[in-house]
Amino acid sequence: MLRQAVILVGGLGTRLGERTRLVPKPMLEVGGRPFLDTLIDELARYGVFDEIVLLAGHKAEIVETHYAAAARGQTRIIVSRETEPLGTGGALVHARELLHDRFLLLNGDSLFDFNLLDLIARAQGGRVHMALRDGVVGDRYGRVALDGEFVRDFIAPGAGATGPVNAGIYVVEKSVLGDIAKLPASLEQDVFPGLASRGELRGTAYRGYFIDIGIPDDFARADRELREQLRRPAVFFDRDGVLNHDSGYTFETHKLEWIEGAREAVKAVNDAGYFAFVITNQSGVARGYYEEHHVVTLHRWMADQMAEVGAHIDAFEYCPDHPDGTVARYSRVSDRRKPAPGMITDLARRFPVDMTRSMVIGDKDSDIAAARAAGLPGHLFEGGNLEAFVRGRLNPAGKA
Repeated sequence: MLRQAVILVGGLGTRLGERTRLVPKPMLEVGGRPFLDTLIDELARYGVFDEIVLLAGHKAEIVETHYAAAARGQTRIIVSRETEPLGTGGALVHARELLHDRFLLLNGDSLFDFNLLDLIARAQGGRVHMALRDGVVGDRYGRVALDGEFVRDFIAPGAGATGPVNAGIYVVEKSVLGDIAKLPASLEQDVFPGLASRGELRGTAYRGYFIDIGIPDDFARADRELREQLRRPAVFFDRDGVLNHDSGYTFETHKLEWIEGAREAVKAVNDAGYFAFVITNQSGVARGYYEEHHVVTLHRWMADQMAEVGAHIDAFEYCPDHPDGTVARYSRVSDRRKPAPGMITDLARRFPVDMTRSMVIGDKDSDIAAARAAGLPGHLFEGGNLEAFVRGRLNPAGKA
């Protein structure tokens, strides 16, 4: 499984004028916070990246200071600092010793809201697999010519150009660094054309909110709308009996059996632009049947299993408490234990959830009661294919 994301943050940002004289472009405040913070948080919510590497150049000391010893949950943040401008390809060569054999690469001055794990799951052939933005109007961007999933050519910006545009997000094999003969080097100009000519560059087009903060008009637009664009509805899934068969206090990976269509249901939620959360009572901890670290380990394993099909859970929430528990520190009443709504309301405080379009899917009356207490509709899953059940309840307008 791909575990590393790399963000290019070294550009000079000259088109933004005085704004970037003292601050690197990705560190400019957009929507009330550094744009790079937003990109990192968007990566961290996928729950699969152990490490994010920032390739810093212009005003790198600001990036280093801001992210010194930083982390997002279980995700480490590392800064690689250029001493001179090396271009997008050169920045990777400079950081060669830090890079995994395969990694996700992103531009630090743009955001594309689509399911990143779908791209990663598809990227099984070719040395680079590009995310492309479909449906872009206007002639600011160059276009990409596709033959199936193979990238055949790059078309310069201009009137009448059609096709998807390069969204600045790639799954990259480290071996491509061997194609860079001299520095400075540009991936887009010096590496990608050669890969395309050899059939080693592939691409997949997606729809979704896209913003590039590289010019003043788009920077101002992002500042106005980014926060609202990242607000989205959520599906709150119960776990046992919904995602996996309820065999009674499940905590061992080898005993978990997925409900038919469960992973695909989560992917459908991801692809529709919703948050996907798990809210699960785990009174087995309070009863002494297993410990909290067993729950965390199982959820990490479930996340890896979901990632294989391009699906992810944005957050796993669990309540280990029960008033009749035998383990003293968990023997208590908790407002997070369903039918109370605490897990739902806690998630709504941590994430920009549009509660007016959200829902709970559970298999017990307590799940529906928790939904009702949080002001959400609750849907009772009574078996069958979960993907079909979920797709029938998603609003296509959920995607921003």
